[in-house]
Amino acid sequence: MYRPTLVTWVLIIFGLLTCLPLLGAQLIMLIEPKGKRAKNILIGKGEEWRDATHFKSAYTLAIADWLVFVPVFAIGIIGIFLNSIWGYQLFAVSGAMQLYINVFLWFFEKEYVYPPNGPFKYYTYLWGNFVYWGAASLFYVIFRLNGCLL
Repeated sequence: MYRPTLVTWVLIIFGLLTCLPLLGAQLIMLIEPKGKRAKNILIGKGEEWRDATHFKSAYTLAIADWLVFVPVFAIGIIGIFLNSIWGYQLFAVSGAMQLYINVFLWFFEKEYVYPPNGPFKYYTYLWGNFVYWGAASLFYVIFRLNGCLL
């Protein structure tokens, strides 16, 4: 039996605070793919998609997040509440997914996102928190399930 600890709760809350705003924006994108609201939220008010690839990547990442990440993340949290090992494992998988895609995006989008936002916004909320949360949740679960953390 794996009861949630204070660290578990902190990671769940940090993950929700980090991911829910983006998932909300992605849901708007899925409902209105060419809509102004999605564009204003995802790339900035008055900004345009750089090209068709920029739009397509944002749209397909929204689909992928809602088809794969959201169920794994949500079911993982439910499993943690049920004190089960599979909940922690799914939570680690959701962290690994966020770590993987956002390390890529951290470097891929830097040319476009960093200059208008500066280092603090860029390395925290815009991309950093996804990387930090993904790494923290993945390594926390690995250490917790291997008995290195209580």
